[in-house]
Amino acid sequence: MTTPTTYSPDKARILHYQRLSTEDGPGIRTTIFFKGCPLHCEWCHNPESISPKPQLQWLDKRCIRCHICLDTCPENALADNGNGILINRDLCTGCGRCAKECPSNALEILGSTTRFDDCLKELRKDKQYYDTSGGGVTASGGEPAIQADFVANVFTALREMGIQTALDTCGACRPDQLEKLLLVSDMVLFDIKHIDPDLHRRYTGRSNIPIFENLSLIAEYMKQHPGALRLWIRTPLIPGSTATRNNISGIGKHIASHLDDKVERWELCAFNNLCADKYDRLDMEWPYAGSSLLTKDELAEFNSIAKNSGVNPDIVVVTGSSRTETD
Repeated sequence: MTTPTTYSPDKARILHYQRLSTEDGPGIRTTIFFKGCPLHCEWCHNPESISPKPQLQWLDKRCIRCHICLDTCPENALADNGNGILINRDLCTGCGRCAKECPSNALEILGSTTRFDDCLKELRKDKQYYDTSGGGVTASGGEPAIQADFVANVFTALREMGIQTALDTCGACRPDQLEKLLLVSDMVLFDIKHIDPDLHRRYTGRSNIPIFENLSLIAEYMKQHPGALRLWIRTPLIPGSTATRNNISGIGKHIASHLDDKVERWELCAFNNLCADKYDRLDMEWPYAGSSLLTKDELAEFNSIAKNSGVNPDIVVVTGSSRTETD
């Protein structure tokens, strides 16, 4: 797994910053979303984070049909078919010229290069919120570990300022990248999506064996450095794929057998369908477009399965919205 040459200790490809976040670790946080991920999860809620390259999107409600973009594009990658602006993604290079010229901001480039100093300036803005709430900064994505040199530099500087750091990772990275980030992370939010290697490959494009090897690396690090790292496990509850009795029970047994008392929280993240528009804007198909949210009873059932899987039941938490009878 190679890291793109555009990545360096001093610059990185990111999507955006999410300030005042309460979903990516304890307290109030700023989450920086990095672009590029080695997994291609069918249910991904951030499809714009998968490709490491900048991507163009068109927002219908903003467009005034002035066609300045068509005249601006050097690759002739844009056209109007009468219903809206079409993007030829085979021709589009993501240069961003059309977005810069668009008077109504109907075209946007997803993904930009940020430099270390600019990133640090943005992340330290809310230090007072971090301090009063027990929060900090979370590196998420995409997969931040594939830009490990940059993240490590940022995390080192943040810790020198007294700001807590958290790595949100799918675990699909080189061990040396992960090791570098463990040294400067106060906590890790680690995804376990599927216990079965074949099903994991089917739904994400890769086997989970290297991911579990990296999870073992984290466990060993915590054994050698007691109290240095907090560990949360997160599992998405996706209808028809990860949300099964065998999967949740299997993940729980793995946690109980291999991670002992090292996991502080096992979060079952309820499926949501709010990302459907993202797929439309990127001209991507989403297999779960017609899927409904899980019901309150279904979430309660998975909560029970997890708590009875062998783990300490106190670490199990279900987050997200459920389907109501009127949905």
